[in-house]
Amino acid sequence: MRLVIVSLLAAVLCPAVTAGDAPVAKLIEVRKIWDQAPHNAFTDLIRFHDRWLCAFREGKSHVCDTGALRVLASADGQEWKSVARMTWDGGDVRDAKLSIAADGSLMLNGAIRFIKPVAGHVHQSVTWLSPDGEAWGEANKVADPNFWMWSVTWHKGTGYGIGYSTAAKKLIRLYHSKDGKKWETLADDLFPGGTYANETSLVFAPDDTGYCLLRRDGKPSSAQLGTAKPPYTQWAWKDLGVQIGGPKMIRLPDGRFLATVRLYDKKVRTGLCSLDPEAGRLTEILTLPSGGDTSYAGMVLHDGLLWLSYYSSHQGKTSIYLARVQLDPTK
Repeated sequence: MRLVIVSLLAAVLCPAVTAGDAPVAKLIEVRKIWDQAPHNAFTDLIRFHDRWLCAFREGKSHVCDTGALRVLASADGQEWKSVARMTWDGGDVRDAKLSIAADGSLMLNGAIRFIKPVAGHVHQSVTWLSPDGEAWGEANKVADPNFWMWSVTWHKGTGYGIGYSTAAKKLIRLYHSKDGKKWETLADDLFPGGTYANETSLVFAPDDTGYCLLRRDGKPSSAQLGTAKPPYTQWAWKDLGVQIGGPKMIRLPDGRFLATVRLYDKKVRTGLCSLDPEAGRLTEILTLPSGGDTSYAGMVLHDGLLWLSYYSSHQGKTSIYLARVQLDPTK
């Protein structure tokens, strides 16, 4: 009986954390880390070999013919140096995303917007691989032409990325790879919703359930949350009831989900949100200093703090920012 009472008291004093419990988020610090190009945007952040790497696009404007991907490195998150710059002759290089491949190498993926169509195509997804974040191999053309493989998540030795069609017929397609160089279609037309489904962020839970945060444009334009079990060929979707841009989603060690997105209600901004997958609810818990042309975040939980890269034009010039956020697990 004593053990039962102790267990009951523990449940009352230390209630279990569930995926629907929203953490309290406190902004500890935010700093601008790059503004050297006329337009600096579309970021990602990763912790690799005990240092930080941040990748993003720089160009003359949000859309231009001079876009390139810049990679920065930092030992402490304070001082940053440029270690790589990816260009494409005749193309605008966009949407830098970082991940660690199955063999332990660092992978950077993006997409080329051809200035003039190549063999009738206007977009091509690509990957680069590096042992250290500084020396990069040749670009690998991946996925299908005119499919924009927006981000990649690795799970149990396999990389998964969803590409969205930039051709007349709009659909999204799930690709997978073992080496980051060769990608094959795993499932086609994942969200047959009749609207422009495009940017995605994938997360895999310990039980192998896959979660997909999906941006939609057009009418309706509300975001979707998809779930699937292996082999990830059949997805169920919930409408989140809010329009988003630039989705980035992570799962905390305690099972809760966080997402950083561009929010369009009221003032356009970059918001850190809790995500309840059971209820299909996205709730803003922290507004990052942001406005105008903004969002496209990277998220890394490190030493008890959430580190976020994002871009914003709220101070005038569109620049890259790094934020550190304290999460209160007890709400």
